[in-house]
Amino acid sequence: MQHPDAGPADEAPRARRPAGSALALIEDWLGPLAGRLILDVGCGRGALAKALTARGAQVVGIDPAVEAIEAARVAVPEARFEAGGAEALPYPAASFDAVLLLNSFHHVSHHLMAAALAEALRVGRGLVLIIEPLAEGPFFEAMRPVEDETAIRHAAQAAIADFVAEGRAIIVRDYVFDDVRHFSGVDAFLDKIVAVDPARAAAARRLRGEVAALMARWGTPEQGGVRLDQPHRAVLLEGVSLSP
Repeated sequence: MQHPDAGPADEAPRARRPAGSALALIEDWLGPLAGRLILDVGCGRGALAKALTARGAQVVGIDPAVEAIEAARVAVPEARFEAGGAEALPYPAASFDAVLLLNSFHHVSHHLMAAALAEALRVGRGLVLIIEPLAEGPFFEAMRPVEDETAIRHAAQAAIADFVAEGRAIIVRDYVFDDVRHFSGVDAFLDKIVAVDPARAAAARRLRGEVAALMARWGTPEQGGVRLDQPHRAVLLEGVSLSP
């Protein structure tokens, strides 16, 4: 079996673990979080920031959605949040011990992805960790009628590959894992995907029956509900200086 830190997905098959969590991977790859200053890019309503601050990290979160930022400030008063885009981070160079993009890079417009990677590397003093959902798996298949993210998820992976191919960063670690998610039923699932993007609400209501059928097809009955795994790829990047 290939080591999980092997190269990019298109070079050779990589190991998959049947269950994992983004937070466990963050702690494993970045080491002790206590006292470290971390930038959470695409922080949403503050779920990751809350988990990081509980582990002693100092967290700054940024997200283009003003409503999400307002909710994050209430949910995680220990952290600092501000509205802004990943492609133009309002921080000086080398401001943070680490920069994280969890389930957020594919929400960046395709033409701004390279700029977002460059900005993340600019403001960090070390490594940038990107954890992205792949365009496959039970969760993805159940969500597709409401919003099919096939193209943008592939674009996110291609943007990372292009950035590395251009010599602007190197991949330090690269791993695919299954994020295991449990739902009591279709309404709980739809609540989850609408919470990520409220613009999905109308489609979620209209397509409830189709989504329920896909959950039955792709999901695994478990713990009184349904298990829908979502494969994720985690990539740890280190910047490469382009100066002579």
